[in-house]
Amino acid sequence: MEKRAIAAAVLSIVFFYAYYLLFPPPKKEMPKQPTTQVTATATVPAASVPAVTRATEIPVTQSQPSVAKDVVVDTDLYTAVFSNQGASLKSFVLKKYKETNSASGKQVALINESNPEGFALRTGGVGFPLSPSVIYATGTGNLTVGRDEKRQLVFIFTSPDGQTVKKTYTFQGGSYAIDLATEIVNGSSDKISGTLDLLFPYQVGDKEKQSRFEASGAVLLADNKFESETLKDLESKPKEYETNVLWAGFADKYFLSAVLSKDNAIARVKTAKGTGNYLAATIESPAFTLAPGQSHSVSYKLFMGPKDLDLLKAQGSGLEQALDLGWFSAIAKPLLYVLKYFYKYTHNYGIAIIIITVILKILFFPLTHKSYKSMKEMQKLQPKMLELREKHKDDREALNRATMELYKTHKVNPLGGCFPMVVQIPVFFALYKALLFSIELRHAPFMLWITDLSAKDPYYVTPIIMGATMFIQQKMTPSTMDPMQAKIMLALPIVFTFMFLNFPSGLVIYWLVNNILTIAQQAYINRLLKE
Repeated sequence: MEKRAIAAAVLSIVFFYAYYLLFPPPKKEMPKQPTTQVTATATVPAASVPAVTRATEIPVTQSQPSVAKDVVVDTDLYTAVFSNQGASLKSFVLKKYKETNSASGKQVALINESNPEGFALRTGGVGFPLSPSVIYATGTGNLTVGRDEKRQLVFIFTSPDGQTVKKTYTFQGGSYAIDLATEIVNGSSDKISGTLDLLFPYQVGDKEKQSRFEASGAVLLADNKFESETLKDLESKPKEYETNVLWAGFADKYFLSAVLSKDNAIARVKTAKGTGNYLAATIESPAFTLAPGQSHSVSYKLFMGPKDLDLLKAQGSGLEQALDLGWFSAIAKPLLYVLKYFYKYTHNYGIAIIIITVILKILFFPLTHKSYKSMKEMQKLQPKMLELREKHKDDREALNRATMELYKTHKVNPLGGCFPMVVQIPVFFALYKALLFSIELRHAPFMLWITDLSAKDPYYVTPIIMGATMFIQQKMTPSTMDPMQAKIMLALPIVFTFMFLNFPSGLVIYWLVNNILTIAQQAYINRLLKE
């Protein structure tokens, strides 16, 4: 009975891994987009997110520039290219991360200028005469921000009727955070009211960088609940959130681009599918009214960088929830901290994984010992169980009573072998998720031929050894299964081996080391039980 429960638990794990392997997120090829050259008369198309009607574009006055130009901001962590068209972000490239694990690999671009939905962070207005494609004035040239420096980039637009919009980006060296303040001054003679919108399109994947986009889509934290929407989720209709939105943005497996609210600056977020593999979000401010001469400011914090747990937590607003580690995140996140702790001393994440595996094995040794001891006792009762089944084969109720009496006489708990194993499953799943989504393992070398713990073993050596150790482990485990169940269990090492061929090598190392320790543990427990 207890072995069937164990078999069910193991098979559930198999289903988990098999589902991940057999049903990955759908891969969609990005339609080829022609590269757009921005000229003096070029305009960026408005976001495709359905929204209330905006005012038509107002021609700039003579005091406004008519030519679009770029401003490059270079820091120690990223290079950002801004455009005075919409005071927008044209591209954002991370300096410390590459798309591929090679010297010639391109640096990771979180925002790219070929976006058919237009540049990111353009400001639009509902109720205000402000188009996302107007040309702003800026007296700032290219900026270089040192590690300990703080510098600003200011864009200003004045409409023909005297309304002025000022967008100020503030950069801090050594940080992926950027402050954004948008101020509107009513210089007209009439009262005006409405909202300011921040338009944020985003590419969610292409076939050349698909591994990074395995878990890609729109993310936000609203009403203390983390929400995630994939491209497929948004194909049918847009999604809207308007209750206590703390931050909103887009994320893939390893990186995040988010807009964080300051002083309740986000009243509503609308997210929809854009062109091809693009999503488009509109981040709407609360409505406000300005009398002539009055001004109003809307402030945000931007974060564009790696999903490093420490970095995310330092931003506040619960941004660390963007690192979604599943049902057992309460266990996974501490394990991730432990992994980083051991890395500080070993300088090798592969060795840190091995240390964590050993520690977990030691912590669970009492439970494992109890489980194997119970299974051994159940194995000794198998001849008597077979006699009872033969004796009461036509009376199931009598068989159950006789079986319970047998357990009571020999002081055997039928769940004794199953429960200790079930208790460990959340930890195994948590560590699995922590290793799978950890930015720390991305392009991190181990030793010999394993140069990237987030990629598969190129020669399949570790998965094959892992399958062999799993087979040995099964042979050493006390069995009370019928022949059919035994055959199913013997097939598991083969199934796991094929599944693990394409798993990240960091996960395979964890499972391999765990199997080796389990074999040693079983040998030790079997010797103790014989004495």
